[in-house]
Amino acid sequence: MEWLNYHHLLYFWTVARLGSVSHAAEELHLTQATVSAQLKSLEASLGEKLFRKTGRHLTPTETGKVVFRYADEIFSLGREMMGTLKGRPQGRLARLTVGVADVMPKLVAYQLIEPALLLTDSHRIICREGTNKELLSALAVHDIDVVLTDSQIDPAINVKAFCHLLGECGMTLFGTSKLAAAYRGKFPRSLDGAPFLLPTNNTAVRRSLDQWFETENIRPVIVAECEDSALLQVFGQRGLGLFFVPSVISAEVQRQSTVKVIGRVSAVREQFFAISLDRKLKHPAVLAISEAARTRLFD
Repeated sequence: MEWLNYHHLLYFWTVARLGSVSHAAEELHLTQATVSAQLKSLEASLGEKLFRKTGRHLTPTETGKVVFRYADEIFSLGREMMGTLKGRPQGRLARLTVGVADVMPKLVAYQLIEPALLLTDSHRIICREGTNKELLSALAVHDIDVVLTDSQIDPAINVKAFCHLLGECGMTLFGTSKLAAAYRGKFPRSLDGAPFLLPTNNTAVRRSLDQWFETENIRPVIVAECEDSALLQVFGQRGLGLFFVPSVISAEVQRQSTVKVIGRVSAVREQFFAISLDRKLKHPAVLAISEAARTRLFD
């Protein structure tokens, strides 16, 4: 049976958290030479490099990221045990690391994740944002548990994972009161030549919108393109142009701002997916997300 040296693991975990041997040595009250030697011993026992130099910092390799997650869980359990023995039970929080695609509307992301926060057994939710490629790469090495996105897996990304459709909805067009008064009549024909704030070309919803514009013979005047839908809404609230949001969050957008509904487009559908390494969803928090999406959010 192979034994793990937990002192070495602690030194690795501290360096990974702080990003440098010097900072870790200071926290551990050890010399830098000692910490460096113990890291090399751990790498030798595992047969893998755990760090790479990034500028003046050390960042975990793909193997290092996997080891860090296990180490984080191990030392979290240790703290819980000590708290319990000292009469201060802390109640361990089950952890779910969610990757949220940067192009995904944040209100939709929140509504999807919220059911996991309301479980009887408390869960600590860790959210990470990035491109689909970045998040799928992190998923492949178990750095995150599930990816929430509005597009299926790109075949060019060599990751064996599974797409679970959470739901879909049409789009609602918003604008300030002034723009709504100008373009609401005879919708959608009134939109020809209107100023628009649109998602960038690399998003699934933009491709669907372009097809709809062509079908309806609408020539939009594109004022700005943004990957971040929240930024589009900010521009839209300032009256720079009309902007679309998924209809599932249209009521919340109205509640949070003064923009008005100009019209709804059911022909343009935005889909939302949970991507996991499992063919069947298993994590209780992810199951809560999926169930609530199907029965309440996109019913």
